[in-house]
Amino acid sequence: MNIEEQMRNKRAIEALRNGVPNRDAVTELGCNQPEIEDKFRRQLQNTNDMITDGRPNEGMLVAGEFGSGKSHLLEYLMHLALEQNFVCSKIVISKETPLYDPAKLYRAAAETAIVPGKRGSAMTEIATALKFNSQPYANFYQWTHQEAGFNERFAATLFLFERMSNDPELSSRIIRFWSGDKIYSGEIKKYLKACRELVTYKIDNISAKELALQRFKFAARLIVAAGYSGWVLLIDEVELIAQYSLLQRAKSYAELARWMGRLNESDYTGLTIVATISEDFQLYILEEKNDFEKVPGRLRAKGTESDLLLASQAERGMRVIERERVTLKKPDREILDRTYEKVQSIHARAYEWSPPPVQSVERLGTTQMRQYVKGWITEWDLKRLDPSYNPEIEVTKLEQDYTEDKNLEVETEGGSDSDNFIRV
Repeated sequence: MNIEEQMRNKRAIEALRNGVPNRDAVTELGCNQPEIEDKFRRQLQNTNDMITDGRPNEGMLVAGEFGSGKSHLLEYLMHLALEQNFVCSKIVISKETPLYDPAKLYRAAAETAIVPGKRGSAMTEIATALKFNSQPYANFYQWTHQEAGFNERFAATLFLFERMSNDPELSSRIIRFWSGDKIYSGEIKKYLKACRELVTYKIDNISAKELALQRFKFAARLIVAAGYSGWVLLIDEVELIAQYSLLQRAKSYAELARWMGRLNESDYTGLTIVATISEDFQLYILEEKNDFEKVPGRLRAKGTESDLLLASQAERGMRVIERERVTLKKPDREILDRTYEKVQSIHARAYEWSPPPVQSVERLGTTQMRQYVKGWITEWDLKRLDPSYNPEIEVTKLEQDYTEDKNLEVETEGGSDSDNFIRV
């Protein structure tokens, strides 16, 4: 066995040992969720068809217990999408990337984006792949300039990117804007004036939230214009929204409804979503914590038009969690046997030895796949160091924490009110 192959197997074992799947682990183990895989392949095809027939985008919400393989699944789906020429972004919901803030979500999507067959900055790779004399680019240029309600800073920067393509400093500045950075209207006007196009584009003020949502639409079509199949967002750990305040939970439910294609304005041609959430979120948060009644009730009590709209959108998001989530299939004996053999083979190749049969991990109906895999690897690690040692491994279940955490209460982009208008 060559060194490169051995290192690949060691990387896979390290990823599996730590419960953080990587490319090597996913390549070796594959996926034991054929129904979800089939659904995702149809989703990719529908996303590609959106470009020609204008159908609305639909996402998929996957539910599973802690350690059941949600993150592994997302990694596997990402590689499927990359093989079909989709740009992919994997986002983990956190304090820095809250679901309720489209501006921060967009920046995370742009920063983590992977372009098939490329290693450089995703937006730079995409922008430099544009062919200004191609029909896809012509369609994109026309849409950007004619889309109703679309802020003209996108049309203006696209015009400048093409017209001033021999100016690397300006091109870099525009790509940074497309990636989520601010660009001030005065800057755009200065460059337009140099091109004698000062009166063509009217750069209006726009809210931080609306600018971010339009960025998602623009970037998805930009990706298609550059010759890629579309854009896939893979959003992990949506259950973190349980720790937000009531208002931020409401906004998060509304955003979930948006990305699942359940809002009237969910028209993101060329973009599709897969998100994961803990299986017991509905029981503990929607039912026992009573978000089904409490969240829309609190908002409707305020009586303002914006609160009434948010209440309706939040309800749609909660209904997605209740009715439309796809649950991970629990591992049966056949899947466990097959996975055991694969992990044993990876460990053997990684350390050039013959791992003995595992004795210490009992097969129980409540044991999650991550617990099995980590248990097997732990026993083999110990036996490899001391063949005479008989380890006793205890498997414990980690409970999801759904307690509200004030440390997660951060302001949305542009201030406490995400609809504050800004000049950028």
